Amino acid sequence: MITDPISDMIIRIKNAVKSGKKHASIPASGEKKEIAKILFEEGYIANYEFKEDNKQGIIKISFKYVDGEPSISGLKRISKPSRRVYVNTKNIPLVKSGYGVAIISTSKGIMSDANARKNNVGGEVLLYVW
Repeated sequence: MITDPISDMIIRIKNAVKSGKKHASIPASGEKKEIAKILFEEGYIANYEFKEDNKQGIIKISFKYVDGEPSISGLKRISKPSRRVYVNTKNIPLVKSGYGVAIISTSKGIMSDANARKNNVGGEVLLYVW
């Protein structure tokens, strides 16, 4: 049993990138699909796809490498089950001086920090990507 599925997703991605893999398979959920979508839209992964199975489904993430270096150089879980981190619109963090992305769970869905600022909503800071 996994107590924090988003942390599990982050660790699977980190391990796959560090070992130079081209793909990673992650058990699916609605939150994880939205996170994978944001990673794709922001250019951190090459592609992602959802595959049905007899259980919850699987998200297959394809990584992007530029000159042998992965596009994802870091992932960090911010809000955890033991300590939730919430921000309002004015306090949405800049990751790596704007070179990274904060993924935020808002009342309007999961979105990047730039979209949250544009939609003028705050929420729970799930993770940082750079």
